[in-house]
Amino acid sequence: QAPLVESGGGLVQAGGSLRLSCTASGRILSNNRMGWFRQAPGKEREFVAGFRPEGPPNFVYAEFVKGRFTISTDNAKDTVFLQMNSLQPEDTAVYYCATDARHWLTVVNPHDYDYWGQGTQVTVSS
Repeated sequence: QAPLVESGGGLVQAGGSLRLSCTASGRILSNNRMGWFRQAPGKEREFVAGFRPEGPPNFVYAEFVKGRFTISTDNAKDTVFLQMNSLQPEDTAVYYCATDARHWLTVVNPHDYDYWGQGTQVTVSS
């Protein structure tokens, strides 16, 4: 079983919203760094939003999603959410969540994460 499982992706029109969920199998999210990344066809995987338990800041966002996306956590349910509002066609990608316990590493670098989900497709039509 994959350590992380994403859900909530789908097809939405421009300006619409989606809420992605990332649930851990086992209690591996507690006190871990969390990151949401995305990868569009032909492009490298890029950072979207992250959670740093050691804070501040606890929540970190890529410039292109500030004010539109919000990351939140529910430790009781071992789940991390990514609320995405005002979606645009350029947000179309496979979205992945990742987690890692090594707090001294960055939250924005995908190479600094050990555990990944399988990804969920987000498609935004114009």
